[in-house]
Amino acid sequence: MLERFKPRKEDQVRIPEESLRETVTAIFEKMGETPEAAAEGADVLVMTDLRGVETHGVSNLMRVYVEQYSKGDLKPGPEWRVVRESPGTVTIDAGGGLGIMLGRRAMGLAMEKARKVGMGVVTMHMSGHLGAVGHFAMLAAEQDMVGVCITAGGDGVLPTFGAEPRLGANPISLAAPARNEVPVLFDAATSAIAGNKVSLAQRVGAELLPGWIADTEGNPILEETPVPERGQYSQLPLGGTREQGSHKGYGFSLMVEVLGSMLSGSVPTMLDNIPGESMFKNYFAAYNIAAFADLETFKDNMDGMLENLRTARPAPGHERVLYPGLYEHEEVQERRANGIPFHGEVVEWFDGISEELSVPRLRRM
Repeated sequence: MLERFKPRKEDQVRIPEESLRETVTAIFEKMGETPEAAAEGADVLVMTDLRGVETHGVSNLMRVYVEQYSKGDLKPGPEWRVVRESPGTVTIDAGGGLGIMLGRRAMGLAMEKARKVGMGVVTMHMSGHLGAVGHFAMLAAEQDMVGVCITAGGDGVLPTFGAEPRLGANPISLAAPARNEVPVLFDAATSAIAGNKVSLAQRVGAELLPGWIADTEGNPILEETPVPERGQYSQLPLGGTREQGSHKGYGFSLMVEVLGSMLSGSVPTMLDNIPGESMFKNYFAAYNIAAFADLETFKDNMDGMLENLRTARPAPGHERVLYPGLYEHEEVQERRANGIPFHGEVVEWFDGISEELSVPRLRRM
């Protein structure tokens, strides 16, 4: 997470993990979820905040979820329905439930298939937001598998050369275990900037960097700019401009549509106006390492690769080289010890909703 998206120290309020879990779980229960589902949803959000991925933690998402439950856009306790199944695959209709509460179950099915036939793929449509897709990829890595999770949905991202948004941020994640090194955890949007980072920038008063967004005519904005009003900009694909490789981000986004939307039997994001075809479409894959290679050799090779990256000589002005997942692992240790830093505005929102719903308030450290 770039420093520009983090609240200034004077604006930070640190909250202990246990208090955040308690309050978030209680709010989900008030929305009609079972205690088990509420705790699962809280785990996804809290682990995301512990990893330092504020875009997909409680700061942005909790208030959105509460609003969606209140409006009836999300169904508590949805009926999960298997649409199609084979020895290595399952297609699921999520029934309008919140994705963060269904993702573990979907990845669990993928891992179950992988144990039997080497790899398993589960696609799931008609779900609410899936949160940080890397959370579910990590579930497989923790079971000595390679995990992949992607999600398609939303809007706001332009195709290269386009003036009208047709795509969502459509993130891609991959996680893989090592022996002594921290597991790889890659999780990134296929847009130049995740949509939720725009919300963070607005909250902390940061400007957006060149090549992240375009004006209403599709022209990339190539200088730092304050966050425009909603409807006055569109997001650009990863790369920003064609010269900087936006066609690659655009292509990755289409990959997500094919794997997440079409393989789940649903329609792509840009056709979501068809009745009954809205919400998010998701793809979970688990690769049983032992079915492809010797597991111990795989872990040794992962250690060798990751250590080689981590110990590379840093460029001037940089302290060290990171690999995906290392920073997040370190943040978990720091935040568990010292609390999770939130902007004061976020804590104020929690105080208000806690009073409204009669649930425990967040405890400050």
